[in-house]
Amino acid sequence: MSTPPTGPTPGERFAHLWATCAPRVQAYAMRHVDPDTAQEVVSETFLVAWRRLEHVPGEPMPWLIVVARNTIANARRSERRVRALDVELARLAAVARPTTSGADDVALDRDTMLRGLAALSEEQREALLLVAWDGLSPGQAAAVLGVSTATFHVRLHRARRRLETLVDGPAQSADPSPASGAEDTAAEALGSPPPVPDVCGGPANPSATRRSS
Repeated sequence: MSTPPTGPTPGERFAHLWATCAPRVQAYAMRHVDPDTAQEVVSETFLVAWRRLEHVPGEPMPWLIVVARNTIANARRSERRVRALDVELARLAAVARPTTSGADDVALDRDTMLRGLAALSEEQREALLLVAWDGLSPGQAAAVLGVSTATFHVRLHRARRRLETLVDGPAQSADPSPASGAEDTAAEALGSPPPVPDVCGGPANPSATRRSS
């Protein structure tokens, strides 16, 4: 003969936790975020409580407040990232020169490229734009940034590869050579001509060199 279980079931315990603590958690959240976000915070807090019910102490409110506080912090970090991306896109769009073509695919290419540029790290984006947008040679760009030319080459190579991955996807970035396609596409999408200098310091137009020789 089995002994009947003693104490509340997990479902009963959670129901009691919700009934007694949810209003206080919501009041805490409402002091820090808007009502819609506060409701999401409460839902997420009690979802965590359900998943970790065995870890909820006998005095649950401090534990729940910590979970709610962390949830709010995560939400704010996400909001800051979204705002930062919007600001960066607006900044890049503000300096983008208008193109003569009004085709939809040109607008789409520009939007894709701007988003790719905005997703780069600040130093990668600066390296790429100094060459693609401002038309500087790697040596000149390195001097602007106060780094060695070798360091700038590495930074530019990584920026190109990262941008190609963001814009075209990993499958189209399999070529290990530091191709300047992303740089040229960035210049075209921004309305600027492709950069004159090559990343290795060679002539900008090899075919022209062959003809002259």
